[in-house]
Amino acid sequence: MLAILNVIMMALNLYIYVVIASAIFSWLYAFNIVNSSNQLVAMIGQVLYNLTEPVLRPIRRFMPNLGGIDISPIILLLGIFLIQNIIVLYIAPNVY
Repeated sequence: MLAILNVIMMALNLYIYVVIASAIFSWLYAFNIVNSSNQLVAMIGQVLYNLTEPVLRPIRRFMPNLGGIDISPIILLLGIFLIQNIIVLYIAPNVY
């Protein structure tokens, strides 16, 4: 059971990096720093979008309009940190 919790924690840690990469890529794309016509850039953007959008869309639905500022990745990261703390503090000690 502890091995399963470790795999879940590693997957959550990996997803944190994906969310951060997606947020940074969206800023680079919005400010035309990356070439959007480049096929590799478009493929990376599409992969990051496909990995994060299914989780971010429900968060955006409940968020108020902040005038073009999207804080849904921050809300998602806070949720991931909450899940990790619940696993470490409450679930993992009961597995021993």
